[in-house]
Amino acid sequence: MKHFILVLLSFCLLSKSAFAELISYEKIDSFTVEDLNRVWKEKSVPQMIAPITYGIDVYNIIYYTSWKKGKKVKVSGMYFAPTNIKKEIPMMVYNHGTVVIPKRHIDYNGESMICMLFATDGYGVVFPDYTGLGYGEGTHLYHHVESEASVGKDLLVIARAMNQTLNLQANDQLFITGYSQGGHATMALHKTLESLQDENFKVTASSPMSGAYDLANTQNAVMFREYTQPHYLPYLLIAYNELYQIFPEEDFYNAFQPPYDKEIPKLFEGAHNVGQINDALPKIPKDMIRADLIDQFENNPNFELKKRLEENSLYDWKPEAPMQICFCKGDEEVLYENAILAHKTMKENGSKHVRLKHVGKKYRHHDCANFSVVYTKFFFDSFRKGSKKGRKGPFFKRWLVAIAKMFM
Repeated sequence: MKHFILVLLSFCLLSKSAFAELISYEKIDSFTVEDLNRVWKEKSVPQMIAPITYGIDVYNIIYYTSWKKGKKVKVSGMYFAPTNIKKEIPMMVYNHGTVVIPKRHIDYNGESMICMLFATDGYGVVFPDYTGLGYGEGTHLYHHVESEASVGKDLLVIARAMNQTLNLQANDQLFITGYSQGGHATMALHKTLESLQDENFKVTASSPMSGAYDLANTQNAVMFREYTQPHYLPYLLIAYNELYQIFPEEDFYNAFQPPYDKEIPKLFEGAHNVGQINDALPKIPKDMIRADLIDQFENNPNFELKKRLEENSLYDWKPEAPMQICFCKGDEEVLYENAILAHKTMKENGSKHVRLKHVGKKYRHHDCANFSVVYTKFFFDSFRKGSKKGRKGPFFKRWLVAIAKMFM
């Protein structure tokens, strides 16, 4: 009966362009304040920076969202809901980084832990899996604007409907963030929601972190030099060929040089982790691609792949809601120039409240995430305290973070 009521509620909350359709939801975990104190202690999380205020219930959600050519596809996500809270809560969408093993494994480390940090402080946190991941169906459409936006938007609709059965009342604040691929997905969702011009999806603020916003030019430089994550290239090509049929399906893997034409299909069957895939690929990503296709990419402005990368780039638009773009100059995976270009172009386009946050010169991609999340929380919290444009956060907390950075 609850599922039926939620379906009705979610349809009542839909905008004219949304597609969300609940299939099922299940509470998969519950944490009291005492439980969270133990978790924070085990993981050495300072409560001065990440306070524990409320317990958390964690829900697994299966739902339908829009798919290519107007079809629907089954996808999944999670909802981290604060418990025993009497006041209205803001909603937040957290978009995760790149994963290559489709089945979701929950250990409350990494990005699921980030969701907990926000939820225990009173945010309702939506955590979509993206198409083809988690408990969903189909191919993961890596770095695809439309699908990244649709999974977040539709899961948000369902979570808002769930609030009414969980005795939670959401206010009108909506925050969006995410790291790495999640930075790209954050831009995608923010841009999509503002294009709807729907009060139900009005963005309060976003904080994309270390994302590849210029896929066609800035980020593609990593193809031509030694790179720590060569798996990104075939992962992207598999997704874009699924979407756009750049190569005939039967000839797709012929785009790769031997022996990669035979190895890559096996590597991306879902059983190999990132490290295993990277170890099997050349250090310079272009070396796995046929030379004639590389020549087309570099010299033919009408090459289909180049056009599709431009289509899914996200630096050239005008955000209306405040945005904080986090980056690290030492990031070896996602070039920091993506953030610089996005900020410069958005300001030129007339955006008034887009700011850059340089998290640190020395941090590589992994370490950059930890401090980016802290600065994102400071930024979002300032809106909850009444700021209209967003602030850096309390001086004392920022001072503590600066001290911590000295020892990393």
